[in-house]
Amino acid sequence: MIKQPYELALMAESGRLLASVFEMLDRTPLAGKSTLEIDALVERFIVEDLQARPASKGQYGFAFVLNSSVNHVVCHGVPSAADVLKDGDIVNLDITLEKNGYIADSSKTFLVGEVHPAAKRLVRGTYEALWQGIRTVRPGARLGDIGAAIERHAKKYGYSVVREYCGHGIGQEMHEDPQVLHFGRPGTGMVLREGMTFTIEPMLNQGRRAVRTEDDGWTVVTRDGSLSAQFEHTVAVTSSGVEVLTLRADERGMVGKA
Repeated sequence: MIKQPYELALMAESGRLLASVFEMLDRTPLAGKSTLEIDALVERFIVEDLQARPASKGQYGFAFVLNSSVNHVVCHGVPSAADVLKDGDIVNLDITLEKNGYIADSSKTFLVGEVHPAAKRLVRGTYEALWQGIRTVRPGARLGDIGAAIERHAKKYGYSVVREYCGHGIGQEMHEDPQVLHFGRPGTGMVLREGMTFTIEPMLNQGRRAVRTEDDGWTVVTRDGSLSAQFEHTVAVTSSGVEVLTLRADERGMVGKA
Protein backbone atom coordinates (compact mmCIF):
# COMPACT_ATOMS: atom_id res chain seq x y z
CA MET A 1 0.00 0.00 0.00
CA ILE A 2 2.80 2.45 0.92
CA LYS A 3 4.93 3.28 -2.13
CA GLN A 4 8.67 3.86 -1.94
CA PRO A 5 10.18 7.00 -3.52
CA TYR A 6 11.30 5.11 -6.64
CA GLU A 7 7.77 3.74 -7.07
CA LEU A 8 6.26 7.19 -6.70
CA ALA A 9 8.63 8.46 -9.39
CA LEU A 10 7.49 5.72 -11.76
CA MET A 11 3.85 6.43 -10.97
CA ALA A 12 4.42 10.12 -11.60
CA GLU A 13 5.81 9.29 -15.05
CA SER A 14 2.76 7.17 -15.86
CA GLY A 15 0.55 9.99 -14.62
CA ARG A 16 2.36 12.57 -16.73
CA LEU A 17 1.89 10.44 -19.84
CA LEU A 18 -1.78 9.89 -19.08
CA ALA A 19 -2.30 13.63 -18.60
CA SER A 20 -0.93 14.12 -22.13
CA VAL A 21 -3.64 11.78 -23.47
CA PHE A 22 -6.33 14.09 -22.10
CA GLU A 23 -4.50 17.13 -23.43
CA MET A 24 -4.54 15.46 -26.87
CA LEU A 25 -8.30 14.89 -26.52
CA ASP A 26 -8.79 18.53 -25.53
CA ARG A 27 -7.40 19.45 -28.97
CA THR A 28 -9.62 16.92 -30.77
CA PRO A 29 -13.12 17.86 -32.02
CA LEU A 30 -15.36 15.15 -30.58
CA ALA A 31 -18.67 15.98 -32.28
CA GLY A 32 -19.35 13.54 -35.11
CA LYS A 33 -16.90 10.95 -33.80
CA SER A 34 -18.11 7.59 -32.50
CA THR A 35 -16.89 6.46 -29.11
CA LEU A 36 -15.24 3.53 -30.89
CA GLU A 37 -13.26 5.96 -33.06
CA ILE A 38 -12.13 7.80 -29.93
CA ASP A 39 -11.11 4.49 -28.36
CA ALA A 40 -8.94 3.70 -31.41
CA LEU A 41 -7.45 7.21 -31.39
CA VAL A 42 -6.48 6.91 -27.73
CA GLU A 43 -5.02 3.44 -28.21
CA ARG A 44 -2.79 4.63 -31.07
CA PHE A 45 -1.62 7.61 -29.04
CA ILE A 46 -0.78 5.55 -25.95
CA VAL A 47 0.94 2.73 -27.82
CA GLU A 48 2.65 4.56 -30.70
CA ASP A 49 3.28 8.07 -29.39
CA LEU A 50 3.83 7.35 -25.71
CA GLN A 51 5.29 3.82 -25.97
CA ALA A 52 3.05 2.75 -23.09
CA ARG A 53 0.27 0.23 -22.47
CA PRO A 54 -3.46 0.93 -22.16
CA ALA A 55 -3.99 -0.86 -18.86
CA SER A 56 -7.77 -1.36 -19.13
CA LYS A 57 -7.66 -3.37 -22.33
CA GLY A 58 -8.15 -7.03 -21.50
CA GLN A 59 -8.69 -6.44 -17.79
CA TYR A 60 -11.73 -8.31 -16.43
CA GLY A 61 -12.45 -9.27 -20.03
CA PHE A 62 -12.93 -5.65 -21.18
CA ALA A 63 -12.01 -5.30 -24.86
CA PHE A 64 -11.33 -1.56 -25.06
CA VAL A 65 -8.81 1.01 -23.83
CA LEU A 66 -11.34 3.41 -22.31
CA ASN A 67 -14.82 3.72 -20.88
CA SER A 68 -17.05 6.20 -22.71
CA SER A 69 -20.04 7.28 -20.62
CA VAL A 70 -22.45 9.58 -22.47
CA ASN A 71 -25.16 11.73 -20.83
CA HIS A 72 -27.15 9.46 -18.47
CA VAL A 73 -24.41 6.78 -18.43
CA VAL A 74 -22.75 6.95 -15.01
CA CYS A 75 -19.66 4.82 -15.70
CA HIS A 76 -18.25 1.82 -17.60
CA GLY A 77 -19.79 2.83 -20.92
CA VAL A 78 -18.61 0.56 -23.75
CA PRO A 79 -17.22 2.19 -26.93
CA SER A 80 -19.41 1.58 -29.98
CA ALA A 81 -19.46 2.53 -33.65
CA ALA A 82 -23.16 3.33 -33.23
CA ASP A 83 -22.54 5.75 -30.38
CA VAL A 84 -21.75 8.95 -32.30
CA LEU A 85 -21.24 12.07 -30.22
CA LYS A 86 -23.39 15.03 -31.14
CA ASP A 87 -23.66 18.67 -30.27
CA GLY A 88 -24.97 19.04 -26.71
CA ASP A 89 -23.70 15.72 -25.34
CA ILE A 90 -21.52 15.31 -22.29
CA VAL A 91 -19.17 12.33 -22.27
CA ASN A 92 -16.86 10.98 -19.59
CA LEU A 93 -13.73 9.33 -20.94
CA ASP A 94 -12.05 7.12 -18.33
CA ILE A 95 -8.55 6.03 -19.34
CA THR A 96 -5.74 4.06 -17.70
CA LEU A 97 -2.08 3.80 -18.71
CA GLU A 98 0.77 1.58 -17.58
CA LYS A 99 4.45 2.41 -18.05
CA ASN A 100 7.35 0.51 -16.49
CA GLY A 101 4.97 -1.61 -14.43
CA TYR A 102 3.00 1.20 -12.75
CA ILE A 103 -0.52 2.34 -13.57
CA ALA A 104 -2.22 5.75 -13.62
CA ASP A 105 -5.98 6.23 -13.86
CA SER A 106 -7.89 9.41 -14.73
CA SER A 107 -11.13 10.58 -16.29
CA LYS A 108 -12.69 13.78 -17.55
CA THR A 109 -16.20 14.73 -18.62
CA PHE A 110 -16.06 16.60 -21.92
CA LEU A 111 -18.63 19.06 -23.26
CA VAL A 112 -19.45 18.31 -26.89
CA GLY A 113 -20.26 21.49 -28.82
CA GLU A 114 -22.95 23.76 -27.35
CA VAL A 115 -24.17 22.17 -24.13
CA HIS A 116 -27.26 23.11 -22.12
CA PRO A 117 -26.47 25.37 -19.13
CA ALA A 118 -27.84 22.77 -16.69
CA ALA A 119 -25.45 20.15 -18.06
CA LYS A 120 -22.55 22.59 -17.86
CA ARG A 121 -23.46 23.27 -14.24
CA LEU A 122 -23.42 19.55 -13.45
CA VAL A 123 -20.02 19.10 -15.06
CA ARG A 124 -18.59 22.13 -13.28
CA GLY A 125 -20.02 21.05 -9.93
CA THR A 126 -18.60 17.53 -10.30
CA TYR A 127 -15.16 18.88 -11.16
CA GLU A 128 -15.26 21.18 -8.15
CA ALA A 129 -16.33 18.25 -5.94
CA LEU A 130 -13.30 16.26 -7.10
CA TRP A 131 -11.00 19.09 -6.04
CA GLN A 132 -12.78 19.52 -2.72
CA GLY A 133 -11.90 15.89 -2.05
CA ILE A 134 -8.31 16.20 -3.25
CA ARG A 135 -7.65 19.23 -1.03
CA THR A 136 -8.42 17.22 2.12
CA VAL A 137 -5.58 14.77 1.43
CA ARG A 138 -2.61 15.01 3.79
CA PRO A 139 -0.85 12.76 6.32
CA GLY A 140 -3.07 12.29 9.35
CA ALA A 141 -6.32 13.04 7.51
CA ARG A 142 -8.83 10.24 7.14
CA LEU A 143 -10.58 8.67 4.18
CA GLY A 144 -13.91 9.90 5.53
CA ASP A 145 -12.69 13.48 5.16
CA ILE A 146 -12.45 13.00 1.39
CA GLY A 147 -15.95 11.60 1.02
CA ALA A 148 -17.47 14.18 3.35
CA ALA A 149 -15.97 17.07 1.38
CA ILE A 150 -17.26 15.68 -1.91
CA GLU A 151 -20.74 14.95 -0.55
CA ARG A 152 -21.01 18.38 1.05
CA HIS A 153 -20.18 20.10 -2.24
CA ALA A 154 -22.60 17.90 -4.21
CA LYS A 155 -25.44 18.74 -1.82
CA LYS A 156 -24.69 22.44 -2.18
CA TYR A 157 -25.47 22.08 -5.88
CA GLY A 158 -28.47 19.81 -5.24
CA TYR A 159 -26.81 16.75 -6.82
CA SER A 160 -26.67 13.18 -5.56
CA VAL A 161 -23.50 11.12 -5.11
CA VAL A 162 -23.39 7.63 -6.63
CA ARG A 163 -22.47 5.24 -3.83
CA GLU A 164 -22.00 1.93 -5.65
CA TYR A 165 -18.63 2.90 -7.16
CA CYS A 166 -15.61 4.40 -5.46
CA GLY A 167 -11.98 5.35 -5.78
CA HIS A 168 -9.28 2.80 -5.08
CA GLY A 169 -5.66 2.24 -4.27
CA ILE A 170 -3.46 1.92 -7.33
CA GLY A 171 0.13 1.03 -8.22
CA GLN A 172 1.36 -2.08 -9.98
CA GLU A 173 -2.26 -3.26 -9.88
CA MET A 174 -5.21 -1.26 -11.15
CA HIS A 175 -7.26 -1.87 -8.01
CA GLU A 176 -5.52 -2.02 -4.64
CA ASP A 177 -6.55 -1.11 -1.11
CA PRO A 178 -8.00 1.14 0.16
CA GLN A 179 -11.47 1.87 -1.18
CA VAL A 180 -12.11 5.62 -1.35
CA LEU A 181 -15.79 6.44 -0.86
CA HIS A 182 -17.23 9.71 -2.18
CA PHE A 183 -19.54 10.18 0.81
CA GLY A 184 -18.99 9.86 4.53
CA ARG A 185 -18.27 11.61 7.81
CA PRO A 186 -15.20 13.68 8.67
CA GLY A 187 -12.76 12.06 11.05
CA THR A 188 -13.72 8.50 10.16
CA GLY A 189 -12.02 5.77 8.17
CA MET A 190 -8.40 4.88 7.55
CA VAL A 191 -5.71 7.39 8.47
CA LEU A 192 -3.79 8.66 5.43
CA ARG A 193 -0.03 8.10 5.44
CA GLU A 194 2.79 9.46 3.30
CA GLY A 195 3.36 7.20 0.30
CA MET A 196 -0.24 6.06 -0.15
CA THR A 197 -1.53 6.30 -3.73
CA PHE A 198 -5.18 6.10 -4.76
CA THR A 199 -7.80 7.52 -7.07
CA ILE A 200 -10.57 9.96 -6.24
CA GLU A 201 -13.36 9.76 -8.84
CA PRO A 202 -16.76 11.14 -7.79
CA MET A 203 -19.84 10.50 -9.94
CA LEU A 204 -22.65 13.02 -9.44
CA ASN A 205 -26.19 12.74 -10.79
CA GLN A 206 -28.60 15.57 -11.56
CA GLY A 207 -31.41 13.45 -10.15
CA ARG A 208 -31.50 10.56 -7.72
CA ARG A 209 -28.41 8.51 -6.95
CA ALA A 210 -29.98 5.16 -7.91
CA VAL A 211 -28.26 3.36 -10.81
CA ARG A 212 -28.67 0.13 -12.74
CA THR A 213 -26.43 -1.98 -14.97
CA GLU A 214 -27.57 -2.62 -18.53
CA ASP A 215 -27.76 -6.05 -20.17
CA ASP A 216 -24.19 -5.83 -21.54
CA GLY A 217 -22.97 -6.31 -17.98
CA TRP A 218 -20.82 -3.17 -18.11
CA THR A 219 -22.79 0.01 -18.76
CA VAL A 220 -24.13 1.69 -15.62
CA VAL A 221 -26.91 4.28 -16.08
CA THR A 222 -29.04 6.49 -13.86
CA ARG A 223 -32.36 4.83 -13.04
CA ASP A 224 -34.29 8.07 -13.58
CA GLY A 225 -32.55 8.97 -16.85
CA SER A 226 -30.93 12.09 -15.41
CA LEU A 227 -27.50 13.26 -16.52
CA SER A 228 -24.40 12.06 -14.69
CA ALA A 229 -20.84 13.42 -14.68
CA GLN A 230 -17.52 12.17 -13.33
CA PHE A 231 -13.94 13.33 -12.92
CA GLU A 232 -10.97 11.33 -11.64
CA HIS A 233 -7.36 11.83 -10.66
CA THR A 234 -4.66 9.57 -9.24
CA VAL A 235 -3.07 11.14 -6.16
CA ALA A 236 -0.20 10.46 -3.77
CA VAL A 237 -0.03 11.45 -0.11
CA THR A 238 3.16 13.47 0.43
CA SER A 239 4.92 14.59 3.60
CA SER A 240 3.17 17.97 3.41
CA GLY A 241 -0.07 17.21 1.60
CA VAL A 242 -0.95 15.77 -1.78
CA GLU A 243 0.51 15.40 -5.26
CA VAL A 244 -1.88 14.89 -8.18
CA LEU A 245 0.00 12.42 -10.35
CA THR A 246 -2.31 12.83 -13.36
CA LEU A 247 -2.41 16.64 -13.24
CA ARG A 248 -2.89 18.32 -16.61
CA ALA A 249 -1.11 21.52 -17.61
CA ASP A 250 -4.29 23.59 -17.36
CA GLU A 251 -4.78 22.46 -13.74
CA ARG A 252 -1.55 23.73 -12.26
CA GLY A 253 -2.33 25.68 -9.13
CA MET A 254 -5.63 23.90 -8.49
CA VAL A 255 -4.47 22.12 -5.33
CA GLY A 256 -3.80 25.39 -3.55
CA LYS A 257 -7.03 27.14 -4.53
CA ALA A 258 -9.57 27.85 -1.80
